[in-house]
Amino acid sequence: MSLTVEGFYTVRSEGGVRMKFQWSLIAGLVFTLLIAVFAVFNVDQVPVNFIFTQVSIPLILLISGCTLIGGIIVGSYGIFRQYKLQKEIKLLSAQLTQIQNETGYTFPAPEEKTTGDSKENGDMPTL
Repeated sequence: MSLTVEGFYTVRSEGGVRMKFQWSLIAGLVFTLLIAVFAVFNVDQVPVNFIFTQVSIPLILLISGCTLIGGIIVGSYGIFRQYKLQKEIKLLSAQLTQIQNETGYTFPAPEEKTTGDSKENGDMPTL
């Protein structure tokens, strides 16, 4: 019963069960249940002061709104960081290609590992 990773799912090679997806679904349902219970206990109206006005809204809406805004900020930062890293990768790839073209350097082919005695060739044993 070996586990292999295919894309975003952890798949058991014998049964074909997508375990990661199932655990994510269960965790999402438990989280939704906790939010629902939290909402039932936090229905009190709270005053919120803006610069020019004051409104009263349920506490759960205030907490949910702040959580949503925080998630949007964190997600935006993650997207920006990923875009910046991809741009850096493209720049470095272009520089590598330019250096390879100027120097004529090519990467050596990967060596095949032998399954011989490790004492003979001085390498660690292969499994």
